[in-house]
Amino acid sequence: MDIILLERIEKLGTIGDVVTVKDGYARNFLLPNKKALRANAANKKVFEANRERLEKENEERRGEAEKSGENIAGTEVVLIRASSNSGQLYGSVTVRDIVDGLAEKGHEVSKKQVILEHPIKTLGLFDVRVRLHAEVDVMVKANVARSEDEAELQRQGVDVMKSMFEEEQAEGSGGFTEAVDPTLEPGEIPADMLDGGDEADEATEENSQA
Repeated sequence: MDIILLERIEKLGTIGDVVTVKDGYARNFLLPNKKALRANAANKKVFEANRERLEKENEERRGEAEKSGENIAGTEVVLIRASSNSGQLYGSVTVRDIVDGLAEKGHEVSKKQVILEHPIKTLGLFDVRVRLHAEVDVMVKANVARSEDEAELQRQGVDVMKSMFEEEQAEGSGGFTEAVDPTLEPGEIPADMLDGGDEADEATEENSQA
């Protein structure tokens, strides 16, 4: 379907562009959300008659989004979650979690504005995109940790998951280790063990003669 864009759409074009998209995408998203018009003769005339007003309104909305973005950009949302010893979460961080976390910081955004590039399923510090306007994106931080102390470590740049792995490896290599005499041939018995064995044999022999 050919449509006229009423705002900038990523990977499609900007306001006023006539582009071709799949029918379902147009009918289910672009047209009902008033992001585009069908590119027929009547709509083209309507758009051209209102182009100046539409571009001005878009510019105003973009300015408001940029101003709001200055306050939101870089905001850190701390999310305390339980995880396995390998750092895998029992569940995952959702868009709703990010929205609620930003609201607690005084930043009101909708779920549609939060874009998670990939599901967050491990502990760590993650960048999350927030789209305030078709032409204005800002990044916030999702600090996913098991405690406030770990969140603070991650904030300082400590890789908590790596530290967990190293500790686990260190614990796994613990236990009793017998000292090895580097002068011995493989399978050779240390002299002190032989001496101890001779004394034991002598004591056994004396007892039998007595």
